[in-house]
Amino acid sequence: MVAAVALTVAAVAACDAAADGGTTSEDAPPVATEAAATPHITWGTCPALAEGASRDSRLTCGTVEVPLDYRNPGGEKIEVAVSKLSAAKSHDRRGVLLLNPGGPALPGLGTPGVVAPTLPPSVLAAYDLIGFDPRGVEHSTPQSCGLDDPSLAGLFPYPAADGSITANVEHARASAERCTTNAGEKLRHFTTANTARDMDRIRTALGEKKISYWGQSYGTYLGAVYESLFPEHADRVVLEGNVDPTKVWANATDNWGKAMSERFPDAARVAAAQHATLGLGGTVDEVTRKYLALADSLDRTPAPVPGTPLALTGSMLRTVTYSLLLNNENLPVLAQFWKAAVGLADGVLTEADGQVLQQVFAAPPPTPGVPADNQATMFLALTCGDAPWSEDVDEYARRTAEDRAAWPLTAGMPANIWACAFWPKPVEEPVRVTDKGPRNTLILQNRRDNATPWEDGLGLYEVLGERAAFVGAENGGHYVYHQGSTCVDEATVTFLTTGRLPDAKVHCTDVSPQ
Repeated sequence: MVAAVALTVAAVAACDAAADGGTTSEDAPPVATEAAATPHITWGTCPALAEGASRDSRLTCGTVEVPLDYRNPGGEKIEVAVSKLSAAKSHDRRGVLLLNPGGPALPGLGTPGVVAPTLPPSVLAAYDLIGFDPRGVEHSTPQSCGLDDPSLAGLFPYPAADGSITANVEHARASAERCTTNAGEKLRHFTTANTARDMDRIRTALGEKKISYWGQSYGTYLGAVYESLFPEHADRVVLEGNVDPTKVWANATDNWGKAMSERFPDAARVAAAQHATLGLGGTVDEVTRKYLALADSLDRTPAPVPGTPLALTGSMLRTVTYSLLLNNENLPVLAQFWKAAVGLADGVLTEADGQVLQQVFAAPPPTPGVPADNQATMFLALTCGDAPWSEDVDEYARRTAEDRAAWPLTAGMPANIWACAFWPKPVEEPVRVTDKGPRNTLILQNRRDNATPWEDGLGLYEVLGERAAFVGAENGGHYVYHQGSTCVDEATVTFLTTGRLPDAKVHCTDVSPQ
């Protein structure tokens, strides 16, 4: 997961789920898996981009019509936008490699063009790279709750400076009510299970008997759901930066505090090495103490950011820190951001520091035809609509206080209340991911991943059992492939080109320390 999201068990085994298209709640009719007419794609130009954005010019795009509600395949239809980067001309073409960048709710039309430069000719000759915007996201019948704060960061429930969650409860309730009022009953059908069913419609429209798949972050859960619903249609599956399917979604953040405590020192070490210019401390412990003091100060006295309508709060400081920790390349930028935040809070902001803040807080230009709160809306639709959450406010308060004391860097946010506590009942139970199925899955996981922690990757590996192989990297950040480990990259390329998986868990140590 890219954001602080979040993760019971379905009643039907994976092999049974494949037969009826998924698990359903007691009052739900069976899910249909075949459309009345075979879906197809007419390839053409891709949708308009936001100002200043770009995508690979080789991409072609089209749409696939799918049911809004798979229990009623003859009812209302929606469109899913799909893109293709064709395989290099070769006799070695194997099929298609469907890509999902995670989120939840990240768009994926441009993903083939982003991934292609990282792949060797052997993979590019074997697969058409297929991207798609998941249902409800960007160009795939985009949804909107009309949220006052359209940013994804606005959903992160950091407690008040004194640890109170009263404001979080009210914000969660208001967000859920806004979605119920503005997006309505239809939003309940924008779920991971239905997105997986859409993927199988894409497979059919592409004329493929099977699809290979590469999912990152939330996309690992989507991939695990797909190969549970349609094991006979899943070819080679790569899952990178993994969600534990037993925690979807209310317990998905259980390991966040620990993961942040393990990842944060990577950035603190970068800052400490520049103490002479940054002044944040000469050791990891000194930088950490400085950061915690800064967050506490901003919780109590937010600092207005010049040139913007924003004021830097402790929550914003933590959210930016979380986001920049996802990629090792961002660690120097993060250290500069901390310095700028200190200057802002102390009232001694330099011109260079101001430029850093302007860069960090620059609002992205809108994408034509896409509501401003689209990702935040779909983040809620998926994390709240996939599985039920507790409605016990007192329990959230207790857990938040405990988490806040145990893991100061995350300040209790991972255990706090979300809009999901006030969400309508899911339309079906979560798909049960099991160890039943072919051995066709490669799990890639970093040791110090602050978004999908190491323990969650091991959790997925335990659930899939003999179906999967595990490659762990002694690295930080959310991305595993193409991050400097020959060991990781060779295992991935070998699997995609030959189908061979390691016989035992692999521990990759050929990564430069951060």
